[in-house]
Order: sequence, then C-alpha cells, then structure tokens
Amino acid sequence: MSIEHEDTRIELIHADDEAKYLLRDGREIVAILRNIIAARALVSARLAPGNESYLSALIDVSEDEASVLLDASADALQNERIARAEALDCVTQLDKVRIQFALKGQRAVNEGGSPGFRCNLPTSLLRLQRREFYRLQTPISQAVTCTVALPQVDGSRRTTELRILDISGGGVAVAVPPVGVRFEPGTEFPNSLLNLPDVAPIPARLIVRNLFRITHRSGSELLRAGCEFADMPRGAEDAIQRYILKVERTRSARERGRL
Repeated sequence: MSIEHEDTRIELIHADDEAKYLLRDGREIVAILRNIIAARALVSARLAPGNESYLSALIDVSEDEASVLLDASADALQNERIARAEALDCVTQLDKVRIQFALKGQRAVNEGGSPGFRCNLPTSLLRLQRREFYRLQTPISQAVTCTVALPQVDGSRRTTELRILDISGGGVAVAVPPVGVRFEPGTEFPNSLLNLPDVAPIPARLIVRNLFRITHRSGSELLRAGCEFADMPRGAEDAIQRYILKVERTRSARERGRL
C-alpha cells in the first residue's frame, strides 16, 4: 500500500473558507486521528527540516487526548535522527482524503514492548478531498494556459500566461508567478482567456478562492491558486467538458498500452 503524493507537502496559505480544509478544534482532530488508527492507515513521516522520511503508523491517542504515539523506524540510527528533528511532517490517506499534520515534541518511548515516539497532539490538521484538490490534471506534454491581465503598481495591467495545473467545469488551478502580483481569496482577474487545444480562447472572469504552497521532495516550491470561473459565455462549459473527456480517454488508452 502506498500514499498518493506522499513526498509532496501542501501548506494552505489563504482560503475564502479555511475551515473547509484546515481543522483546529482539538476534539475534531482527535476523532480523525482515531479513525486513522482504526483504519491502520500508513503514515509518511518526514523529518523537518530536511527531506528524510519513513513509513510509519499511529498507534494510539492518549486518554487525556494530549498526545499521540507514532510507531518508530526499524533503523536505530534513523530513530536517533527522528528524536532530534524539529517536527515530523505527516501525510496519510483516509477514505480517499489526503490528511496532513505536524507532530512535535516527540520523545522516544517503549510502550507495550514496542519502540515508538510519543508526540504532542497536532494543533491543526489539513484535509484535502481528491475531488476538490486533484481534479483533472492537465497533461505535461501539452501545456494548457490561461491569459490574465495582472495589475501593476502604476495602475496599468500586464498580460501574461499562467500555466493551468488542473481544470474542471467550474474553475482552474494555476501556477502563480513568483513575483509581480498577490493572489488572495477574492482577487478577481476580469477579461481572462482560457486557452484549450483546438478551441477558440474562452473569455472568463477568474476569482481566486484559495492559495496553497506545494513543496516537492527535491525542495522545489510551487504556489497553486484555485480559481472559480465567472461570466462564462454560453457553450463554454460544454467545451471544457469535451476537453476533459478527450484528455481522460487519451490517458486511459495510454495506460492500456493502446497509444
């Protein structure tokens, strides 16, 4: 069993509905952790700072709900590094929902004859529904872009192409330029153009709904802005759905070895 995108870490920067993604209530966090334990879900724990990680599992939540027990590594030397880490950045999946949380204050223990790390209860927990976060990911071989007019400090606008990371009938996720504009929930980009292959550019108004920082195992970072479509012309959603179906069919055929 593997954890999808286990080497990728995701940080919520802004969202118009933060509670949709991020839990801060201790009782809710405990309930989810206990569900993870009951499901015997694997946990990818990355030692922070750094990129070293190991597959583990949550063993229990303490009776006072102040700490959790994480299984230790089979490597004694790695356990020494785990004990010295500033935090353990954990990723797991439960019912096809990606769950991410940080464990701190870890201390080596031997409870019930098995080595582990007793850690403080996480102060927050990030949940990402696949249907909400991983929509149709656009093919790397055929880049899809969106033309937007970015506001400048002098009041003018500069047209630029943003790479579309994934797309659905209701919106897109775009790669945010490293400099030049702030993407915050509620920010609007009127007179944008969605550029799909074999389709005339589709005009739309983009409304930023969330912003995530994605960090890959290599250390490279990407800002991902989730944007909602508005003011789409008639027939635009049908064109988007046709593009999505075409990509899905091509991908399925390639996986079956027909392309």
